[in-house]
Amino acid sequence: MHRGKGMKFVGDSRVKADKVKFIPKDYSEYPGRTEAFWPNFLLKEWLVGAVFLVGFLCLTLAHPAPLEGMADPTDAAYIPLPDWYFLFLYQFLKYEFASGPYFVIGALIIPGLAFGGLLLAPFLDKGPHRRPTKRPIATALMLVGIASVFWLTYEAADHVEWETRAEENKPVWPSAVEIDKEAEGYALYENSCLQCHGENLEGGGAAPGLVGTEKTVDEIKDIAVNGINTMPAGVFKGSEEELTKLAEFIKSVGQEE
Repeated sequence: MHRGKGMKFVGDSRVKADKVKFIPKDYSEYPGRTEAFWPNFLLKEWLVGAVFLVGFLCLTLAHPAPLEGMADPTDAAYIPLPDWYFLFLYQFLKYEFASGPYFVIGALIIPGLAFGGLLLAPFLDKGPHRRPTKRPIATALMLVGIASVFWLTYEAADHVEWETRAEENKPVWPSAVEIDKEAEGYALYENSCLQCHGENLEGGGAAPGLVGTEKTVDEIKDIAVNGINTMPAGVFKGSEEELTKLAEFIKSVGQEE
């Protein structure tokens, strides 16, 4: 057999000689289609998504979300907030026309119309153009939606003192300090302080933890009688001797011997 007449050369016997290579089609003759979806366009989309994901992860590492303590349904002073991506709906429900007796309007009807309009935008505007100016309906709906979400989210977050909130509701980790619950001071603590400061003096809600407190015995006695910050006065109802035992017990918990 002469070379070039029916003979085929391959580098590997496992590779088919008649295998057709993947060559993207030329879309230059088609308006609006400039490249193949796979792999050209899809690869660009994946690269943009990867860059966004890395940037988002870096942002979460640089500015981590503050953790709060365990939810306490008995704490009526605590005002829960939704996650950041629901803050705009949270703010929307503060307006009179969308709250109270009109709650259904603010929670279901208006958000349903808004998201329904965005979902129907491709069906309402079927134009082949890609420029925003050539697609007024879809562009207008998207701009109104983005502006509303950004504004409502800003309004909801602007009124919250995030640092104070995180400090008052910071998580309380289980204490490794052994507490003598048979002591007379703990019995006094149980009657007057346990409801707010916890069984193990770990604190909760607006009540701070008492383990290893830096306050003196006299300061603890004064707070128990006169209160401090959100703690009202007159919480302790016992005698002066019992007050001293209570303060000494609290001071002793978590102190190095």
